[in-house]
Order: sequence, then C-alpha cells, then structure tokens
Amino acid sequence: MLPLRPHLLPRSVIRQLSRRHVPSSLAPIIQGGRNTGSSLVPISNSTSWYRKLTTARAEDVRLVDSATTAAVIGDETPAPYEPPTAGILSYLPPKVVPYAELIRLDKPTGGLYLFYPCIWSTLMAATMVTPIAPPIAAASTIFLFGSGAFVMRSAGCTINDFWDRKFDKHVSRTRHRPIARGAVSPTQAFWFAGAQCMAGLGILLQFPIEAILCGIPSIILVITYPLAKRVTHYPQFVLGLAFSWGALLGFPAMGMSLFDGSMALAAAGCLYGANVFWTVLYDIIYAHQDLRDDVKAGVKGIVVRHPEVTKPIMAALNVLQVGLLGAAGYFAGLGPIYYVWSVFGAGAANSWMIWRANLKDEKECWQWFKWNSWMVGGVMVGGGLTAEYLLEYYQKDKVLPEETAQVEDNAAVAVI
Repeated sequence: MLPLRPHLLPRSVIRQLSRRHVPSSLAPIIQGGRNTGSSLVPISNSTSWYRKLTTARAEDVRLVDSATTAAVIGDETPAPYEPPTAGILSYLPPKVVPYAELIRLDKPTGGLYLFYPCIWSTLMAATMVTPIAPPIAAASTIFLFGSGAFVMRSAGCTINDFWDRKFDKHVSRTRHRPIARGAVSPTQAFWFAGAQCMAGLGILLQFPIEAILCGIPSIILVITYPLAKRVTHYPQFVLGLAFSWGALLGFPAMGMSLFDGSMALAAAGCLYGANVFWTVLYDIIYAHQDLRDDVKAGVKGIVVRHPEVTKPIMAALNVLQVGLLGAAGYFAGLGPIYYVWSVFGAGAANSWMIWRANLKDEKECWQWFKWNSWMVGGVMVGGGLTAEYLLEYYQKDKVLPEETAQVEDNAAVAVI
C-alpha cells in the first residue's frame, strides 16, 4: 500500500485532485481547503484533514503524472531487515546485535542528552562548594554520571521499545527495531530492562545518600514516558522531566545539600527547568522524522498536535531555557564567562538551528538533532561551565597564598 504525503501537496495538485481524480468519498476533504498564499495548502480543520488524508488508501487517489507521483507518493512496502555491515554493530556476534540495537549502541546522541545535565550540575556545584572542589573530585563524579547515563539511557530505550512494539511496526524508521521485528521477544526485553535498571541502581549506590534518594524517583519517569504518548499530546514534557533529572543530582553528589537553606536548591531548580525546556525543544526536531507515520499510527505528540507552528514553539522554548540558565547562574554566583559563553551561546545556537532547519526533511532533522547535542549541551553550556569552574579554581590557588602571607604579616606585627 502506498501512503500519501499531504504536506508535500502543492495547490495545483490539490486543484486537479478535487476536479478529476478524487472519488466522491474524498472530495469534501480536498475541497475544504483554502488558499492562504503559502506554497502549501492549509485546511481550516487542519488536524482532521491531515488525519483523513494520511489514512486514505493509495488506490483512492490517482495523480496527474509520474513526476507528481514521485513527489507525493512514497513506497510503504517495507524493505527486509539487513544485518549491519558497517560501524560498531558489524563487529559484534550475531546473537548480540539485536540487544546492541535495542540499546542504540550505534547512536550515542540520546545518551549524551541524558549525560549533559549531570555534567552541568556537577560543574556548577563544584564551583559553589566551599572550599572549591578539586578537579579530580569533579572528574570522578562526572565519570560515574557518564556510566549511569549510558546504562539508564539503554534501559530507557528498552522500556520504550517494549511499550511501543505495536506502534513501531507501523513506522518506517522503527519497524526494524529488534522487538518490532521479533528478534527480541517482549519477555526477553522485560528481563533485559530489569537487569539494566539493577545495574543503574548499582551505580547510583556509589553516590552520597542524598543523591541516592533524589535519584530513585527518576526511574518512575523513565518507565512512564512511553505511556504518556498514549494519553497526552505533550509527552515531550514527561521526557524532559526524566532526561533532566541529572541537573538535580550533581549538587548532592558534590556534597551540597539541596535542603539546607543554601542557594543550591534554587540553582538546581532553575538548571533543571532549563534542561526540561531544552529537551522539549530538541525532541520536537527529532519527532519531525516520524510525523506522517505517527499520525497514521495514532501516536500523540506536540508535532502531531501543532504541525504548523512548531518553529514558534521551539523559539519560545529557547527563550525559556536561556532565561532559566541565566537564573541558575545568578543563584550559583557565576561570572561573566558563564553568561557570555553558556547562556548567550546556547540561545544563539538554538536560534540558528530553528532558523535553518528544514523540518520536512527527515535526514536534516536527524543531523540537526545530533548537532544540537554537542553544540548546545557540550560546547556552549558545558564549555562555559568548565571555563568558569577552572577560572574559579585557578583564582583560589592564587588567593590562598596571598591570604596566608597577610595572616603571617599580621601575626608578626602583633608580636612586635
């Protein structure tokens, strides 16, 4: 069966379809359109029209020529699964490959998105703690967080594919995932996810007790996020709550309590909120890869609900992220390097992506999704926090000898 891609239909095709090539059952749908002056054809009830047209059978619509057919109709016949012949998966034993695919071993971008808030909060806390934390302490904490992020992201992917196994069969990008194609059974995936969660718990137990207690609730969000796509059009916010949890954990991990009345809670809360909005922003880019299939499969999401205004939504999310990053820096007492590099840099990078991204190109959306990870999460916010921390640590080493010399001088004067 051949699916329609209505977002590619120009006005001329709509007119010809409505005049000659649409059966009476679809004519009211097509004729409901109205010209707004754009290159596409918005419909007064766009969501209803989009759903009806994307679920129409290919034989219900005959296009005017082969060129139009090539532009509008895509081949829905799934290509057979082919084992990986390149990359890290090609070196693994065949029995291991399905599990490596299940945890997205060859696609680390999602793991980085989970890791970045852990880095941010650790560096911010390392700068705030008195005395300032040495680099070896910050580095070892970040290493632990990296291990935990890898394990929990892998568990999240397994849980997501377990819940979505029936939907994945109807989405072109996901129909060859291990559970969807039958390479891993639901029972095997269930036990595999359990083992991953236990491994994540083992890593969590290496942290201080307050960090452990703060980290446990995140498991609930990891498990429930895939279910949110069935009950709300805004599941990205649930994903944001889960993926941003590391923004809270860095503070107790570095010995700063969130509940002792210090500025740590305010800084952590703002950093957490900034990461939630950033998660929604980059997941909108990611979701545009599956828009057509999500509509047909009945999956809910911001892009499905508001397909025409996703760029303005992303722009608003960018403003919220930048504002909360600035507030986090204020409560943490950070200096101009952070504001120029991290806050302004993150806003500028997000703005550039929003302006340049072609949301109708699936491959381009994936490239921007990867770009935003290392540019905003790593270079801008992570880089600015690293520079701020190292500057504070270097200044501390210069100030201490001066303070010691001043104390010795005062003591000598007192003796005289």
